[in-house]
Amino acid sequence: MTNCLPRQEPTPAPRFIDPLEHDDFLRLEHAAYLKGLLKPFKGKGDLENWASQCESLREGVIALAQRLLAQATIYPFSLLPVVLAQQSTGAGMALRWRNADRSTMGVALWTRLIGQPTTPLPLVQDLFALEQQRIALNMQISVLHALARQARAAAAKLAHAETVYRERVERDASLSPQESGK
Repeated sequence: MTNCLPRQEPTPAPRFIDPLEHDDFLRLEHAAYLKGLLKPFKGKGDLENWASQCESLREGVIALAQRLLAQATIYPFSLLPVVLAQQSTGAGMALRWRNADRSTMGVALWTRLIGQPTTPLPLVQDLFALEQQRIALNMQISVLHALARQARAAAAKLAHAETVYRERVERDASLSPQESGK
């Protein structure tokens, strides 16, 4: 005889973090920085402005990462042997897993923590959410930093090209018609 009672889903475990959601990114999304990438840049100023927009967005994403980090460093996560930590980088910062004595760092620590039977099951879902957001935030910070750096390098190249061009035009303007080959 089969059981005719409806199958009940297990009660969800309590959540200890408030994961970043779409609304958290809305303010940053409205900057439409990629739209600015796919246009003709008319000079150094356009590229400098776009680089500044990328840097501003990167700072916004860093603020979201720090908000996530604040949640990941309080109870009950503070009781775990592995913690999420901020590491300074050329892009500003990155989130990394490290052990409490700071001797080891990396995702392998998170992997071991998730697999350990001593890690409370209610925390596993939150640790997974933290890892998902850590990966995405680190990528976003890195990409925005690289875009800004490339835009600034291109602006410097445009400034150099403009200098070379102006020197030639000014030199030709100062020459007599016979000297300029006209």
